[in-house]
Amino acid sequence: MQKIKRLGIDIDGTVTCPTALVPYLQRSFGSHIKYEDITAYDLGVVLHKSAEEMYDWFMANQEEIYTHSPVAEGALPVLKEWSEQYELFYISARYGYLDRVTSDWFEKHGVPFHHIELTGSHDKIEAARQHQVDVFFEDKLDNAIAINRELGIPVVLFDTPYNQSELPANVHRVYTWEEAKTLLKTL
Repeated sequence: MQKIKRLGIDIDGTVTCPTALVPYLQRSFGSHIKYEDITAYDLGVVLHKSAEEMYDWFMANQEEIYTHSPVAEGALPVLKEWSEQYELFYISARYGYLDRVTSDWFEKHGVPFHHIELTGSHDKIEAARQHQVDVFFEDKLDNAIAINRELGIPVVLFDTPYNQSELPANVHRVYTWEEAKTLLKTL
């Protein structure tokens, strides 16, 4: 088995707290919305809104959301430790024009990185392949499964209400960053 050198890491809902969207959803769509209610990645399904409405809402709010998202609980110490052992390659579906907002967020929170790739698409397979990541950390269920299937690498899936499903053998569900750290040692 080859030694793990490079980690592919999603940003939103993985390094950022997955509840970060909730206050924005509450402000726009009603205060009754809770994190636990977000049982589908497609927010339009959850909120009974059209894809167009959700796209317009997201485009109007994404910069503010990305600027003010908190770091996920427990992520920072683990990422700092990993940055001394591995190359940290963040691969995100964020649009490329958000590079300044993204790098400012990393700087503000002291999140270590070696490379940040904004794909502008949820399809992260080509970026993960190009950067030759050995393990991927994700919160989006179909991404986790596709990356594992296409690249044959282990994927660590951070548990959320919107990614509940049975997982293939080499996609591993974790509940905390400490659990991810422990799991990585076994991969």
